[in-house]
Amino acid sequence: MIAPDRLAVFALTAFVLIVIPGPSVLFVVSRALSYGRRAALRTVVGNALGEGVIVVAVAVGVGALVEESVLVFTIMKLVGAAYLILLGIKAIRDRRSLVTLLEPAVAPRTDRRTLLDGVVVGLTNPKSLIFFAAILPQFANRSAGHVPLQLIVLGVIFILIALVSDTAWGIAAGGLRTWFARSPRRLERIGGAGGLVMIGLGTRLALTGRHD
Repeated sequence: MIAPDRLAVFALTAFVLIVIPGPSVLFVVSRALSYGRRAALRTVVGNALGEGVIVVAVAVGVGALVEESVLVFTIMKLVGAAYLILLGIKAIRDRRSLVTLLEPAVAPRTDRRTLLDGVVVGLTNPKSLIFFAAILPQFANRSAGHVPLQLIVLGVIFILIALVSDTAWGIAAGGLRTWFARSPRRLERIGGAGGLVMIGLGTRLALTGRHD
């Protein structure tokens, strides 16, 4: 259904977007710094569940439209590109606010509340929303048919990569706190670099894409 080379490009694109500190990564790191690794890991699981709901919704709804209409695909591509660029600009503009992650929390969270918080973040993460709705469909092969199923497969790959990446961020957060605390500007640089990468991906998305 999906060519290996297309899967490889998709996995690389997903990995780049996932590892850049966005809402999900920053939320996982903040949970780890504030409440410990157990809370961070539950947040990661909750986030994956939330993203799973989006994947299914996109596969069923958007997938059918993309399968039938090149115009819809093109519009979604341009919207996705524009939104990625806007997210990149916002990440650069708000990079100084990332230092608030180093502030300690005052109220504990129950395991259930932590999991639900993760689900909410997964459902409302704008980077994931635009990726699933506007970028994910471009890696499906319209001529092969069964686009909704292809989107589900791609979405599962994205979620698995996110699980590994977010878990690594959560586990490493304790050491990262000390490292960032010595120079908060390091966090700003990461946020700024992430913003530039998103702008680059958005620009590339607008200028390229499938035509099948």
